[in-house]
Amino acid sequence: MPLLLEDSEYLAERKIAHEVREEGGMTCLLLPDWELPTGLSANRAAVLIRLAPGYPDIPPDMWWVSPAIRRADGSEIAGTQSSEQHLGRTWQRWSRHFNPGTWQPGVDRVSGYLALITSEFRRAADCAA
Repeated sequence: MPLLLEDSEYLAERKIAHEVREEGGMTCLLLPDWELPTGLSANRAAVLIRLAPGYPDIPPDMWWVSPAIRRADGSEIAGTQSSEQHLGRTWQRWSRHFNPGTWQPGVDRVSGYLALITSEFRRAADCAA
């Protein structure tokens, strides 16, 4: 399943480097060089978003980063203790889920999910301060 045109245009307009691959019936959106906020153990990481068939009616669920990151002080970040294999490499899973009614089926897109990811990275970094 290719990305929706709206998602592709959003990424292109913002010059967000990305690749789209398929694995196990999922569309995998790979952001190979995502900037992370100060306060985490890395400045940049690859981010993987897996979109299920039925997206955008079905929201994305979780995302993955490589390499695994921690807070700058070395402490773990809640909900990131699991590792999974996708696209031939090991990823740290960020277990985050939408509250019921938060995702608007057929309306929300990758842009909103990237905002959530960015917010969660900032929140994890701020906890280290």
